[in-house]
Amino acid sequence: MDAIDRHLLELLREDASRPLKTLAAEVGLSRSSVRDRIARMQAQGAIRRYTIETAPQAGTLSAICMLRLARTPDMGIVHSLTAMPEVVRCDALSGEIDLLVEIAAPDAPSLNGTRDRIAALPGVVEVTTSVVLTRY
Repeated sequence: MDAIDRHLLELLREDASRPLKTLAAEVGLSRSSVRDRIARMQAQGAIRRYTIETAPQAGTLSAICMLRLARTPDMGIVHSLTAMPEVVRCDALSGEIDLLVEIAAPDAPSLNGTRDRIAALPGVVEVTTSVVLTRY
């Protein structure tokens, strides 16, 4: 992967819906060269998928739960978490916190209920929860 590939990846991270023509102009290559580079990065696994980011619905509450686990990695806990519809994101971390889990719910009781279900999972030792006040 060279500097042009890295630049293309950064542009796609910002907005994966950019047309090839726009990407090509940004990196100074032809559309066919950019298309070939993207296809190669997909084949090599550097680009695994395309996704969209949606704005949170009005009135939705979000919280960040920081989990400490009895043992790591614990893929059973990860699968349980990612199966919950309220879980927006689940990241493994280094350091004192093992998992960072973002949850979203329509109201405080629902948010608290999800937090309680997470805390009750076997192998979860501690959960620290912070409600998101403002998202920039």
